[in-house]
Amino acid sequence: MKVVYFLVAILALTSTVVSAYDPSPLQDFCVAAKEKDGVFVNGKFCKDPKLVKAEDFFKHVEPANTANPLGSQVTPVFVDQLPGLNTLGISLARIDYAPKGLNPPHTHPRGTEILIVLEGTLYVGFVTSNQDGNRLFTKVLNKGDVFVFPIGLVHFQLNVGYGNAVAIAGLSSQNPGTITIANALFKANPPISPEVLTKAFQVDKSTIDYLQKQSWYDNNN
Repeated sequence: MKVVYFLVAILALTSTVVSAYDPSPLQDFCVAAKEKDGVFVNGKFCKDPKLVKAEDFFKHVEPANTANPLGSQVTPVFVDQLPGLNTLGISLARIDYAPKGLNPPHTHPRGTEILIVLEGTLYVGFVTSNQDGNRLFTKVLNKGDVFVFPIGLVHFQLNVGYGNAVAIAGLSSQNPGTITIANALFKANPPISPEVLTKAFQVDKSTIDYLQKQSWYDNNN
């Protein structure tokens, strides 16, 4: 009988641990709200199934204009652009690169990325966490090559070919988020204190002032 009680206790503990596990967030934050103030959910509200149409699961993506300071443009197909992705845990993006175009160092806080090159040649890489020694993994990719960027790690792609390049990135979240490192540090709103940035980068204030005055184009719009 004692063995039975012990097993029941273990099962109850296991059940409690499993049921207490929080789901992965689907946006940057989800602040608890009082019932009368609650208007957002962790993700999106669901459309009445009777009102769903084929168009909810369809989107056409055109090549993007790369005439910008980075020479690249990301066209996201996340839940905001394709409502049928809601709750499915996947999304994708098309990335167009002009010659020497760069998709600058950035992270996806909520998604792993798998990228396939459709056209051109890309130099790609990611940097591991501090605990792993900030190791850099890089590879030159050609048409048909695939590379994975683990969730949350800083990564980039540079067109090293002589012509345009195109890639498709699949992501393991309906809303993976994008944090472009330079934009986050030098285009924060309101700005990060120069005292913080000069100390972090070990440079003088004039350098930080110069960097904060730059436009820092966002190629994810």
